[in-house]
Amino acid sequence: MTGRRAISAIRAFLAAESAGGVLLMASAAAALLIANSPLGASYFHTLHLMIGGLSLSHWINDGLMAVFFLLVGLEIKRETADGELSSWPRRVLPGVAAFGGMLVPALIYVGFNIGSPGTLRGWAIPAATDIAFALGVLSLMGPRVAPASLKIFLAALAIIDDLGAILIIAIFYTDQLTLWALAGAAIVLAILVGLNQLKVTRLTPYLLLGAVLWWLLLKSGIHATLAGVALALTIPIGKSQDGHEPARSPLHKLEHALNPWVAYAIVPIFGFANAGVNLGATGIDALTAPSALGVAAGLFLGKQLGVFGFSALAIRLGAATRPTGANWSQLYGVSLLCGLHDEPFHQQPGVPIGRSAGRDQARRAGGLAAVGSGGLGGSRPGR
Repeated sequence: MTGRRAISAIRAFLAAESAGGVLLMASAAAALLIANSPLGASYFHTLHLMIGGLSLSHWINDGLMAVFFLLVGLEIKRETADGELSSWPRRVLPGVAAFGGMLVPALIYVGFNIGSPGTLRGWAIPAATDIAFALGVLSLMGPRVAPASLKIFLAALAIIDDLGAILIIAIFYTDQLTLWALAGAAIVLAILVGLNQLKVTRLTPYLLLGAVLWWLLLKSGIHATLAGVALALTIPIGKSQDGHEPARSPLHKLEHALNPWVAYAIVPIFGFANAGVNLGATGIDALTAPSALGVAAGLFLGKQLGVFGFSALAIRLGAATRPTGANWSQLYGVSLLCGLHDEPFHQQPGVPIGRSAGRDQARRAGGLAAVGSGGLGGSRPGR
């Protein structure tokens, strides 16, 4: 009887909307503890093990997270067709918020590093939001505290934010793009669009071509997670006679198939691989360095000012509307969550601060900003 109760309790936990968020936070806490324990050296060594030409860390951040972005992209597409993002005022809000959330942190970073040429080019580091952690914290609160519309808003905002970060890396930090791979990716994407237009509903050709698209983007020098978003936009959604999504559309089937794998495996693995920051030898000098101050202030202050400020301005001007059922306090809470640091961003080879001693300072500062943003952001929704 006790065994049956235990199994029922596990099933109830996994059925809860917040279960994925709990697993993410637990894996992140475990990573932080291990990274600062005698096992820390083994933890970092394992993440740098080479498998098939890529480190384990890259397989997680570029491979598994492409599946995560595929799922988020599917949800955004569904909401755009028939949901929270079905009207232009609601589509405008995440775009405006993402723009403000990238511009203000970058300006704050530049302000702290204007006299330090060696770190000035790291201005884009605080511009990126960690969508997995942000959605994980939001999911912990449940639908009564944080309306589903806020999750959609945050997901759309973070997708645009991530696309902007990819574009920034490609333009400012990539020395050379591989043109043949980019051309191949464009051809594969055109084929995917063609399949959609021809109303091909079998998922197999989409997924196979999506894998090819991922490989080509990886070779091109552009962040391969973009393949997940691009593939999601081509998956057929279909329309029933009443104009709504059919219950078993290709998009619906793929979304439901991916959801448990992403929530209970991919996102916790991502959290474990990226939350392990070695806090040893973190002195006042390291935390007050221009790069550290720029990252911390850009994430903690810049993100909330940029996201909330630009959102409020767009809403007041009538260009956008607030997410359904959300109040100003909840919108501000989500703006705080955008300060959660996108750790994989400054690991990109082209981001110059990642090649210097300032990398550890930036990671620690990003970790401190994430604690502040996550803690305050998690306490705001529902008030």
